[in-house]
Formats: sequence, structure tokens, C-alpha cells
Amino acid sequence: MLANHFQNGMETARHVWSRLPHSEEAELDGVGLSSAADNRNGVESLDYEVIENYAYREEQAHRGKLFVGYNVGLKWFFALLIGIGTGLAAVFINISVENFAGWKFALTFNIIQKSYLAGFLIYILINLALVFSSVYIITEFAPAAAGSGIPEIKGYLNGIDVPGILLFRTLVGKIFGSIGSVGGGLALGKEGPLVHTGACIASLLGQGGSTKYHLSSRWLQGFKSDRDRRDLVTCGCAAGVAAAFRAPVGGVLFALEEVTSWWRSQLMWRVFFTSAIVAVVVRAAMGWCKSGNCGHFGAGGFIIWDISDGQEDYSFEELLPMAVIGVIGGLLGALFNQLTIYVTCWRRNYLHKKGNRVKIYEACIISVITSVISFGLPLLRKCSPCPNTDPDSEIECPRAPGPDGNYVNFYCSKEKEYNDLATIFFNTQDDAIRNLFSANTIHEFSAQSLLAFLVMFYTLAVVTFGTAVPAGQFVPGILIGSTYGRLVGIFTVNHYKKLNIEEGTYALLGAASFLGGSMRMTVSLCVIMVEITNNLKLLPLIMLVLLISKAVGDAFNEGLYEEQAQLRGIPLLESRPKYKMRKMTAREACGNQKVLSLPRVVKVADVVSILRSNKHNGFPVIDHTRNGETLVIGLMLRSHLLVLLQSKIDFQHSPLPCDLSVGARAIRHNFSEFAKPVSSKGISINDIHLSSDDLEMYIDLAPFLNPSPYVVPEDMSLTKVYNLFRQLGLRHIFVVPRASRVIGVITRKDLLIKEESEDSATMELQSTSVSFRFGFLSGGIKLCPKEMGAFDV
Repeated sequence: MLANHFQNGMETARHVWSRLPHSEEAELDGVGLSSAADNRNGVESLDYEVIENYAYREEQAHRGKLFVGYNVGLKWFFALLIGIGTGLAAVFINISVENFAGWKFALTFNIIQKSYLAGFLIYILINLALVFSSVYIITEFAPAAAGSGIPEIKGYLNGIDVPGILLFRTLVGKIFGSIGSVGGGLALGKEGPLVHTGACIASLLGQGGSTKYHLSSRWLQGFKSDRDRRDLVTCGCAAGVAAAFRAPVGGVLFALEEVTSWWRSQLMWRVFFTSAIVAVVVRAAMGWCKSGNCGHFGAGGFIIWDISDGQEDYSFEELLPMAVIGVIGGLLGALFNQLTIYVTCWRRNYLHKKGNRVKIYEACIISVITSVISFGLPLLRKCSPCPNTDPDSEIECPRAPGPDGNYVNFYCSKEKEYNDLATIFFNTQDDAIRNLFSANTIHEFSAQSLLAFLVMFYTLAVVTFGTAVPAGQFVPGILIGSTYGRLVGIFTVNHYKKLNIEEGTYALLGAASFLGGSMRMTVSLCVIMVEITNNLKLLPLIMLVLLISKAVGDAFNEGLYEEQAQLRGIPLLESRPKYKMRKMTAREACGNQKVLSLPRVVKVADVVSILRSNKHNGFPVIDHTRNGETLVIGLMLRSHLLVLLQSKIDFQHSPLPCDLSVGARAIRHNFSEFAKPVSSKGISINDIHLSSDDLEMYIDLAPFLNPSPYVVPEDMSLTKVYNLFRQLGLRHIFVVPRASRVIGVITRKDLLIKEESEDSATMELQSTSVSFRFGFLSGGIKLCPKEMGAFDV
């Protein structure tokens, strides 16, 4: 009877959700994976370049200082809102996860006082219910919310428009899915999903909310270009890291080092401001929660794992075992990346093809296995006698079963005994890491227990990563690294016989080494580790193990996020071009296919035919001079052509070009009309209905094209083309023959122009690029096939 009511309730919830308006784009599957080839065919690039067409220039000409100041102030206001929103989302997730986990362990510990079997069953059922709620939300409501989301956000900031990753539905699924998966005890964390959460909040604020769910505000819709949204999403990523680790400086460096491909000083200040706001919001919430208003959240302080009272100094002799930790981290991190690739490919090719029901079964089975191991394995371990502790120490041994603390008395026959395996296994991941990092607890964990935990949790992390739930790898990576780091610390203490060596110090270095060996981050990770542990004295050692682990890991494969991006078919442009590009030219990269171009005045029927016959996103526009010479006058985007076809107000009966002189042509379009909505693919050619009379009319493309596209000579090295393309965030580059005439040379002094009427705020709104006008000779211009060859997606 109860099962029937539960089933009816789930069906009702699903029906209500399905009645809500859906996004127009095709959503990703449960883990955001499809075949790489198919996914690349459906992925498009973003237009980060400023299209300086007639409408843009007219709009800029009518803008005064007041509007410019308003625009800059609005950007800072959005940075404030992003920081507040991400901070509140992080607080909500933390409160929910900590309380679900706290209630789960409190209930289980109370029951095992009477019966371990009953406590075991309750523990499994609670975890299963939480994980089921998470996987059901993801598979049925928000498929794009699966995984950490960092590879997708990295692709977005790299210039790739990944469908569905920034929707309101994805944000809701990410928040509530993270609560269920992390609270359910799976071997994953909430830190990666918080980065995705911050990016979703930033994107939704940038577009004024969600119109599909009637949660929008017109006065917030100030930034509609991909360029402005990119800056907002960058702020959101930094805010997510700052909220997850309470590390504002680490959040800024993470955005700079790991996810962004383009950076500037104005953006740096706003990102820093956003991260600072997040720190203020989280600290204020924790201060309010210390009075007991939030249950188990807020009691640990702002620093997550404070080890400021740990090891004071280190000797030269300890550098060898610390270097060994770096090597181990590189090896285990590279192995982790490779194993996750194998498991994810198998899961995609054989398991997830069978539908959402199989994904739900998989997550539930992994939840049961994880619960059985975390509860059952400590039962097989013999208890150890409590060490002689300092009476003034706050560490209690044994500690009664509870949510957190060292020296847990679990299935022990004597009072003065504790179970070291239960201290790290039968606990939340944050508390387990706190126990491993703790100082003044020498010999708390035996080598056998640490080795058993390392093998089992490492295996669980590999298997769990890629399931249809929000999953981060920061905290599991810290837990894995701190385990073998503490293991090395035990051998170091036994070998050197020095009293000032703390095993917790080696646990911290192990955590840094594994993250460096898996994610291949250095600067940002180093700062994050210092901020979350409040121990600046260990900074040189953290730098040492990070450099070693990254070097070792790079010898085997790429970083975790780069590997996952490849599996998801996201064509990232890495910071360095491939070595073989040095021997290739731009012409060779283009191939031998014919370039598809448009005349300046084109017939509507021809435009429709071209748009239906191919999927190119940019077309060169050509015109002829009075003496018949062919001249490339600019680039026309597919999305702009669709806007013109849908509006029909620019159709003309004459095939002659219009007059573009000042005052001769009225502005019929606002520049924002050409911006593609972030939550959909925009207009499709199939959505446009034209009559036979419309098809016989003409459009003059000159007012709407980009008159100054980037151009490179055909014999330019592909390495230089790659760097230009990536650093400027381009979508198209024209490849032309070597010019035989130069009309001028621009040097540094020509760019040092003082504008008396414009301040620094005005300069921030302008394009950072410098447009050059080339003189073209007769005989036509050879362009790169497919408008951009390998670069046009």
C-alpha cells in the first residue's frame, strides 16, 4: 500500500515537471556523454568577437557617457549578485548535506547500541533513499546536471556552446542532486558541482532569469552577447570554488588557470570582487549557524581543515619522502584518469544505452556496495587500545559514536579501545579528511587500515565517477591522497624517530600530490590547499609535491577534465598547439574544398537554399568594384541571416545595393536582436515561413556583416593561426593569398592614442582587437574552405 502511494506520488511529480516548458535544444544524456563524432557535429562555437557592423556602430554612436557608466556599474552589480547567489546556494547545499549526514549517523549510532544488524540496514536504506532521489532528478528532469560540470564549463569558456549546461533546470538538478549524492555517502564530492552551480547562476542573471519558468526581470537583461556572458560565467566559476573551499583567492586563480582561455585586467577585478562577496556571505551564514540554527553546519569554523597547530618545521632529511609522495601522487593520479576513461567508455557503450532505468539501478547498486563496505569493513578490524593523551588536549579517546571526531569506539569489546578503520571509513568525507590531517595523533591509524581504506575507496571513486549523479572529484581526491600521504608519514616517523614529525603533515602533502597528479593544477591548487588548512609554513612543500606529481602525471596522459572533455566530444583548444602544427600552413589546414560565399545583394531564395543545404555558421560576402575586381567585404553569420529572414523588414525589390552613408538609412534593427539566447539554439531555418513573393525579393547584407574579420596569409604557420584563434576567442579566420601591396604599418606608438572624451570605463566596453584593412588585388581572393576549415564549428 505504501509502495503504491509512493509510486503515485512520483508519477504525479514527474507529470507536473513534464508540463513545464522545455528548452528548445536537445539535452545531453544522463552523464552528458555521446559519441565524440556525433557530439562534435552538434556542437557550435560561440561568437566572442565583436561584430562591428552598421547596427553596432550606429548604436555605439548614440551611447553617451551616462549609458557607459550605467553599463559598467551594472557589471559590478551583477558580480555582487553572482557572489551572493552562489554563496547562498553553497550554504544551502552544505546545510542540507551536513544535516542529512548528521541525522543519518546519529540515528545509526543510536540503533547499533542495541543491534548492529538493525543499524546496518537503516544505514543502507537511508543512503539508498538519498542516492535514489539524486539519480532520479538527474535522469528524469535534468540530464545535463550529471557529473562535475567543469569540463562543460571549461568548454563554454573555451568558445564551445554545449547545449543545456546553463539552464535553470540544470541549476535546480545540480543543487538537489548534489545534496542526495553527497549526503548518500557516495565516493564523490560537492565542490565540482558548485563550480557548475555558480556558472548557471551567473548565466541566468546575465539573461535576466528564466523566461520559460516565468522567473525573469527585464531590467536585468543588460548583457546579451556571448562575450559579456563569458565574463559573467567566469565570475560564477570563481565564486563556485570560493564557496566550495571558502578560498576566495584560490577561486580567482582556479578561474584563471583551469577554466578560462581569455583574461583581462578588468575581468580580474570583478572576479576577485565576486569571490570576496562569496567569502563574506559564507562567513556570515556560518556565524549565524554557530548558535545552533543550522544543525550540524557551521560548527567547524570558516577554515575547513585547520591544521595551523601542526608541524612547525621540517628538516632536509624529510624532503626525500616528500618527493616520494609527489611521485606516488603522479602515478596514482594518472592511473585514476586512465581507469575513469575505461569505465566511462564501457558505461557509455554498453550500460547507459539501455535507458534511464539502468542508470538508476546502477547508482543504487553502487550506493548499496559503498554502504556495505563503509559499515562492514570496520567490523572486520580489531580495535586498538587508546594512546596516552595529554589531559589538556581536546582530543578524546575513545570517542562515543557520533558525527565527527578521532578515535571512534566502533564494535569494540573494551571501553578504552577505538576502531581506526571506522574513524575514517564510517564517517563523512570531510570528517575523515579532518581526522587524517589532525596533529598530535601519531599512531592513530595503522598501516594495514590505511592501506585497506586506500584500495577500497580508490576503487569506489573510480567506479562511482561517471554515474548519473552530480559528482565532484576534489574531496575524494583529497581523501585518497591524504591516506597514502599519512601512510608515508608513518614510515617516516618510524625511520627518523623524531618527535617533531607529524603524520598529518604528510597527509596534507599527499592530498595535494594526488590532485596535482590527476587534475594537473599547480598555482590555484597550491593556494587552495593553503587556504583550507590555514598553514602557510607548508607552502614550499606543497609547491614541491605539486610540481613533481604534475610532471609525473603529464608523462602518461592528460588531466582529468581534459580527458572527460574529450569523452564528451567537446573540442577544446588547449593552451599549446600540437607540435606537428609547426610544419603546417593555414592553407594546408583548409583543405581543397570550395568556399561557399554570398554576394552583397543576395536573393532571398538563394539564402534559404544555402542555409538548408549546409550547416556552416559563417559565410564570406563578396562584392565587385566598378572595374570588375572581386573584393571580400566581410563575414556574415548564419544566425544574423536567420534574423533577417524572420523579420522580413529588410527585404527589397531592387537587386541594387542600398546607400550606407550617414543619415541615408534608418536603423530597423537593434543590435541585441542578433544575440542568440543562452538557453536555446536560437532560430532555425525550419522555423521561418516565407511566401513565394518573399523568395523573389533581395537583401543587402552590407549593413549586417562584420566588415573587419580577422585575415591571415595562406602561408602563415598553423601554430601562429592557432595562437591567434585561441587567444582572441575567434570563431572564423579568413585565409587569403599573400598580399602584394601594403597601405601602411601600425606600430606601438600608433596605438597609444589619448581620448579626451572617453574614460577607462568607455575603453572597457570596446573590443580589445585591432582591425586592419587590407587592399586586395584583382583575380579574386582564395578563402579557407568551409569558411574556417577545421576551426569552424
